[in-house]
Amino acid sequence: MADRTPLPTTGAAAPYAFHAHANGEVWTWAAAVSIAAELRRELIQHPRARLLLSGGGTPGPVYRALSQAPLDWDRVDVGLVDERWLLPDDPDSNAWLVHREFLRDHAATARFEPMTQPGRNIEGAVATANAHARRQAAVAVFGMGEDGHTASLFPGMDGLDRILASPRDYVAIDAKGCPGARQWPRRISLTPNGIARIPHRLLLIQGERKRAVFEQALASGDPHRWPVLVLLESRHATALDVHWCV
Repeated sequence: MADRTPLPTTGAAAPYAFHAHANGEVWTWAAAVSIAAELRRELIQHPRARLLLSGGGTPGPVYRALSQAPLDWDRVDVGLVDERWLLPDDPDSNAWLVHREFLRDHAATARFEPMTQPGRNIEGAVATANAHARRQAAVAVFGMGEDGHTASLFPGMDGLDRILASPRDYVAIDAKGCPGARQWPRRISLTPNGIARIPHRLLLIQGERKRAVFEQALASGDPHRWPVLVLLESRHATALDVHWCV
C-alpha cells in the first residue's frame, strides 16, 4: 500500500511522496529497493556513487536488506548524515551502527568514510566532512525524532538560525539542553544547504506517533520548530520519499 500526497508548499519547499506500507517487512524491502535503484542508476552514469546514512534505532533492518543488493559495492562510497562526537569504534556512534548493520554481505566492499578519527579535533573533522561533500551524494537516508529533529538539527538548539542559513555542507553542533540529543550534545551534522544538494532522499519513520509528528510539522511549516522540514528544500524536481509503516 502506498500513498502519494502532494505537499502543501511552504516557501521553496519541494514535493514529496508518502509511502504507507502494510507492515515492517514490506517497509524494509521497499526502502532498500528504492535506495539500491538510485545507486544502480548512479553507477550506470558515473564511475562511483556516494551514499549517506543516518544512525538511530529505525534504519537497521533497511541497512541489512540493502547490504544484500547485488551492486558493484566496491564503487560505492558511504558517508554519514551526522555523527555524535564519538570515535567510530564506540557502540553509541553512528559509524558503529553502519559497520554492524550495513557493511556486511555484498556491501562489505563499500568504502566507508567515518567522520571522527583518533587525534582529530572537531574542527578538523568538520573540514574533512566538507571536503568529502564536494562530491555530491546520490542518495541519503534520514530519520526523525518525536521532537521533529532530523540529522542533528534539533528544535531550540543554540545557533539553529545560523546553522539553517549556513553555506557549508557540514557544521559542528552544540545541542546542549535539547532532550533529543540525550547525552551526546556535541555532534557534526549536514546543514540544509548540504541536504538540498542531494537529489534523492528517504525519510524512514515508523508508528502512528511519528506520522502525526510529520503531519504536524507540515501543517506548521516552521523549520525552526520542526527541523525535519529542511528535508523538503531541494535544488531538484523531487526531493523526498517518506517511507512509513505502523
